[in-house]
Amino acid sequence: MEKLQCIVVDDENMGRKLLEENVRQLPFLELVASCKNAFEAMEVLQTQTVDLIFLDIQMPGMLGTQFLQTLKEKPLTILVTAYDHYAVESYELDVVDYLMKPVSIERFSLAAHKALDLFQNKKNKLEASPKAANSELPQEDFFFVNVEYALVRISIPQITHIEGLKDYVKIYLEGERRPILTKLTMKSMEAKVMNHSFMRVHKSFIVNMRKIESIKQQRIKIGTFEIPVSDSHASDLMEKLNFTRPS
Repeated sequence: MEKLQCIVVDDENMGRKLLEENVRQLPFLELVASCKNAFEAMEVLQTQTVDLIFLDIQMPGMLGTQFLQTLKEKPLTILVTAYDHYAVESYELDVVDYLMKPVSIERFSLAAHKALDLFQNKKNKLEASPKAANSELPQEDFFFVNVEYALVRISIPQITHIEGLKDYVKIYLEGERRPILTKLTMKSMEAKVMNHSFMRVHKSFIVNMRKIESIKQQRIKIGTFEIPVSDSHASDLMEKLNFTRPS
């Protein structure tokens, strides 16, 4: 049976537990994370595949509706709230359903099955015409990262290089004195910039090929920075630069 990878987002512990329990009762749902706010949810979306969000609206720091507006690629979303005055706004955000608390398991199941139908229909269309579907997707030149409980927009062309620090990365931007520090993995960063002119040159560094000023003794110079190139990446770098070493 195909399962939807889902997360629940609710600042109230009781509401979150009830959503978790409802998810576990439906065999086609798989809970991958439970979040107390939009910022935790953003971190999950950056590192895991999420098909469906059960999202509270009235949360401290950022409303659920505001959170949805920051996402360039929105998973299917079911809003779960104690307030009915967000209904009009929710339709503008193209959510799957709008559930009022307290939510019965019957009403929850109905909304979840609706999400499953939409997911399967979308998947069938992509499988039927993958090339056509891919050609319609715009190549975004930005993404958002979580920085000190705020969502910060990063312009991909402005990135000079990225440095990995275990569970965090430093994103260096042209014209900015200090890098952006955010909790992400290098693997997830590669996925965000892979369709642009970027390359992994070291286990701890990704560089913007367009920003390279010179390369000497396996060290890339970008502005005042010298970035090491590992032996395992050196030949790939030269190939991408269309450079052949003299024999």
